[in-house]
Amino acid sequence: MATIEVVQGDITEQDTDAIVNAANESLRGGGGVDGAIHWAAGPRLAEAGAALAPCARGDAVATPGFDLDPPIRYVIHTVGPVWKGGGRGEADVLASCYRRCLEVADGLGATGLAFPAISTGIYGYPPAEAARIAVTTLTTTPTRVALIRLMAYDRAAYGLLTAALAEVA
Repeated sequence: MATIEVVQGDITEQDTDAIVNAANESLRGGGGVDGAIHWAAGPRLAEAGAALAPCARGDAVATPGFDLDPPIRYVIHTVGPVWKGGGRGEADVLASCYRRCLEVADGLGATGLAFPAISTGIYGYPPAEAARIAVTTLTTTPTRVALIRLMAYDRAAYGLLTAALAEVA
């Protein structure tokens, strides 16, 4: 079973084998965490993503980490659901994002993986519910990843993720 920890900070500065990008279907970059990862990794990330696009909601694909420093070998891109009230399968798609990222990480041999809060930015997913889905999915999905780091952008997200993790433990 993986060790799961909550960390407040910048996902692009983690000392993990891979980080997860909350991407859009084009995999060419956007705003929020997606934009930050693309900026830190350099222009080759957008080129590599475009070659793999489109990526379906709930799926995940990997590219090299390019210019990320500290060296992060892989960026695993996943496309989360857009919140439309919760009655259109959003929870299933969000859980699939976390499962598929673990599957891709296992295929790459990654032992450490950092996740942002998928879909809670411009896609509008309620952060508390998203935190619960993330923690539940990550604690119940078999994986060879030894360390899972849940990245919190701010204190509010840190509190939600910490509470969700404590609830499961």
